[in-house]
Amino acid sequence: MAQMIFVNLPVKDLKTTKGFFEKLGYGFNPAFSDDKTACLVISDTIFAMLMTEPRFKDFTKKDVTDASKSTEVILALSCDSREEVDRLADAALAAGGFPAGETQDLGFMYGRSFQDPDHHNWEVIWMDPAAAAGDQG
Repeated sequence: MAQMIFVNLPVKDLKTTKGFFEKLGYGFNPAFSDDKTACLVISDTIFAMLMTEPRFKDFTKKDVTDASKSTEVILALSCDSREEVDRLADAALAAGGFPAGETQDLGFMYGRSFQDPDHHNWEVIWMDPAAAAGDQG
């Protein structure tokens, strides 16, 4: 069985956050979702558990970070092409996300970033397959 990752993220308004990610083309696993949690399916092995802040607090004794004021994590997702990077970043901004940084174009790697409605930072990147394989050819 492939190893999976479940990233847990606190959200202020679950309905708004779900709507945002639906506009980016993502779906949710209803088996792991309820009125306080939505299981965002990013791929067959990557999931984000979007939890209302009170539900998120059930899993930690620490304060919930205000992501509009500080950054605890940057979530980076690979894309198959530069065009997919642009499509996803443009869709995020059109769906109510916020800019998070400048476009990075290094030739062999291209990336853009955005913040979701709860100000979590997301990067979407494409890397030339030869460069990703370490081929300096």
